Amino acid sequence: MKALPVVAVLGLGAMGHAFAANLLKKGFTVFGWNRTPGRGDDLEIHGLQLCNDAPLAVEDAEVIIAMLTDGEATLACIRTIAQSCPQGATFCQMGTIGIKETAEAIALLASLRPDMLYLDAPVSGTKAPAENAQILVMASGDKSRAGAAQHVFDAISRGTQWYGEAGNSQKMKLVINAWLIAMMQGVAESMQLAKQFGFTPEQLWETLEGGPLAAPYVKGKLEMIRKEDYTPQMQLQHALKDARLALANAPLGTMPMMSDITALWAQAAEGGLAQQDLAAVYAWLDNARQS
Repeated sequence: MKALPVVAVLGLGAMGHAFAANLLKKGFTVFGWNRTPGRGDDLEIHGLQLCNDAPLAVEDAEVIIAMLTDGEATLACIRTIAQSCPQGATFCQMGTIGIKETAEAIALLASLRPDMLYLDAPVSGTKAPAENAQILVMASGDKSRAGAAQHVFDAISRGTQWYGEAGNSQKMKLVINAWLIAMMQGVAESMQLAKQFGFTPEQLWETLEGGPLAAPYVKGKLEMIRKEDYTPQMQLQHALKDARLALANAPLGTMPMMSDITALWAQAAEGGLAQQDLAAVYAWLDNARQS
């Protein structure tokens, strides 16, 4: 039986931290790096080998996971680590960075390290599903060369869906996130109406439960609203970034609701909710109504 691949996780925020934790639980050797020191310290006791710089983290890694904020950070990371990666290593870009940015990242890695494999592999799911290895990996790239990466995907997810050539899954990720964002705005506005009529979040969920509209995602967001606890599963500022990416790639005029949501969520982010869960848009609407 082939040994598990050595993995480097670059970016130890909510998702990268969850990936590293699950890999350690399943016996992988994991190196980690984060631009802001201090992230991942709690995993050292479980075997995470934290590094002060990204090139050191990738030196022995057969599979490299990049879970960074945006395209600019990802491109900078590729430039920094390219010459330190082992021959034939696989670079898995797992964040939502955009379609144009993905094409630039693929071209950059190919120019610097043509021996390496680039996989575009964003995920469907937020912090809690990631911690429980219940995300879906949406992968694209040369599947025939992705054996080592598939072992990693299997350890951190409930499954992998493949979408053909590298870059295609970034497109599907924008579709999924556009749906998620529209759903959250719908939950927030519907709950505002329910509140005016004297109904609670519990009553709204009890009415939905068991029917075709009873998405677990909705239940979780209504629970946040009930508790007034917006500890982030997905930060509002990150959802706003994804909304803007969707708009930038959609035909003009085809996503009027997303355009309105983006304008509203920008106000909420500027109003101090940027690092709260995107469900905090409900609180923003509530405050706007009362002011």
